[in-house]
Amino acid sequence: MADFLIRRADLRDTVWTNAAPGPLADGAARLKVEQFALTANNVTYATFGEAMGYWNFFPATDPAYGRVPVWGFATVVDSKAEGVPEGARVYGYLPISESFDVVPQRAGKESFMDGAACRKGLAPIYNTYIFTSADPSYDPGLEAQQMLFRPLFTTGFMIDDCLMEAGEPVPETVVISSASSKTALALAHCLKQRGQVEAVALTSAGNKAYVESLGLYARVCTYDEADRLHARGLTAYVDFLGRPALTADVHNALRDRLVRSLVIGVTDWEGNRAPIALPDPQPEFFFVPTYAADRAKALGPDVLNARLGAALAGFYKASAAYLTPQSAKGTAAIETAWLDTLDAKIPPSKGLVLSF
Repeated sequence: MADFLIRRADLRDTVWTNAAPGPLADGAARLKVEQFALTANNVTYATFGEAMGYWNFFPATDPAYGRVPVWGFATVVDSKAEGVPEGARVYGYLPISESFDVVPQRAGKESFMDGAACRKGLAPIYNTYIFTSADPSYDPGLEAQQMLFRPLFTTGFMIDDCLMEAGEPVPETVVISSASSKTALALAHCLKQRGQVEAVALTSAGNKAYVESLGLYARVCTYDEADRLHARGLTAYVDFLGRPALTADVHNALRDRLVRSLVIGVTDWEGNRAPIALPDPQPEFFFVPTYAADRAKALGPDVLNARLGAALAGFYKASAAYLTPQSAKGTAAIETAWLDTLDAKIPPSKGLVLSF
């Protein structure tokens, strides 16, 4: 079984191991990984692996290494778990491994949860495996879009909901850093559907033309223009880049117009993240599982899921204008894809879908 390991202290230090899987434990199921997406979001998982427990989902034998989680499809190839039949196909959180074992709990028609000891206390959204046969959001013609966008769109959707539905005051402008990233595109798409709010992009000079071509943003600015940023009315800042110097430029430029500042990710994972003193409002870390759970309690899970499902279906179709899925196969291709993603060599117009 091929297993992709990453040194926790150096994300460029990777190794493949091969070992035959042992006997399947009673109550467990073995899943064969079919295909998965690789995006900057997975780099964020590795960057925050220690602080937020992402390395705990699929622990490596050697604690110096970790197995970074990805989103994709897998098939049950062996099962000693009731309600999880062999041959069933699922979507969920996977390691970059040819196969892995889960301990299914709460198995039902639509899904099951992994109750493995290493996953106790971790967010349920990451521990849930959805049967494609009963998934209302599943479309066999849009599997690549589901892998690339489903978790990222969920984040964008929840940020939009937080700013426009559940928070006060409601901003008239939303400034978005790393505006070419997939989660940023999802957020900008949701904001555009509303019509009454402007999305302003912050991006690199190299990605400016691409971001402008999307038609999602009212204005596109480069990072070196952030200290001269202006915005219409009350403004929120949504930070996917994770560069404190840029956050300081945005806060200082907008001053009293800035009413919310949300920190989401770190596409600039190697940058200097030493905190910088900022004028209010102070940045808030936005953690999707916690926010989604709170909104499910407030709205009811059926209402929230219906809203998300409808928005997701529309975005899958729209995403064809934003990027093209790009497939690659084999261990060498997977390793190259990881290193290229670390070094931001993947054009934002492409989305990597990988398999063994």
